[in-house]
Amino acid sequence: MYTYYILIGAIALFSWMVSSRLKSKFAKYSKVHLRNGMSGAEIAEKMLHDHGITDVRVISTSGSLTDHYNPQNKTVNLSEAVYNQRNAAAAAVAAHECGHAVQHAQAYSWLQMRSKMVPMVNISSSLSQWLIMGGLILGIASKSGIGYYVAIAGLILMAVATAFSFVTLPVEYDASNRALAWLKNKNMLSQQEYTGAEDALKWAARTYVVAALGALASLIYWAWQILGSRN
Repeated sequence: MYTYYILIGAIALFSWMVSSRLKSKFAKYSKVHLRNGMSGAEIAEKMLHDHGITDVRVISTSGSLTDHYNPQNKTVNLSEAVYNQRNAAAAAVAAHECGHAVQHAQAYSWLQMRSKMVPMVNISSSLSQWLIMGGLILGIASKSGIGYYVAIAGLILMAVATAFSFVTLPVEYDASNRALAWLKNKNMLSQQEYTGAEDALKWAARTYVVAALGALASLIYWAWQILGSRN
């Protein structure tokens, strides 16, 4: 158990470092004002228009780093800062979220797979550890195989959530690539602005890598605990 806490602590520390770096990058590039004077909302609307997407709305949402694309109601949700501000960071985020809208419009396979996994992941993420811990405790208390199979059920649910984390990676990287390609091809940004947008998106993508590796490490640990208990 101590090994688990050390592992989780190390992952949490690494995640905090990446998150802090991301925030500092966005703070830095928020000071790089766009020469074209366009806001994040205007960047998003133009990217959608250039891709022939007319059924997606760009709306403002409260909070910080709450930007996302909602495929169910077809909305690009931009945090208030991104929606209103006119800098390289806002342009990067707005274009990235529109990248997801383009994926949706073009039936990008990884996005479709990710969307299909969402309902099951919503269940698995909340139940997996309860089943694993309950199964291990039940197995110790009853000295029977019931607890083992309960824990296995939890492990399967955790594996689904872990797979979801890895499916998310190509979705996020592809959205960033689409965003950067559009920003460059349409000459939306100066070289300095583009460099800032590119760097910001790279650090944003790394948060998903950390999350996926953390999920995999946790899965491997609990698999070792459960399967090892049968030896």
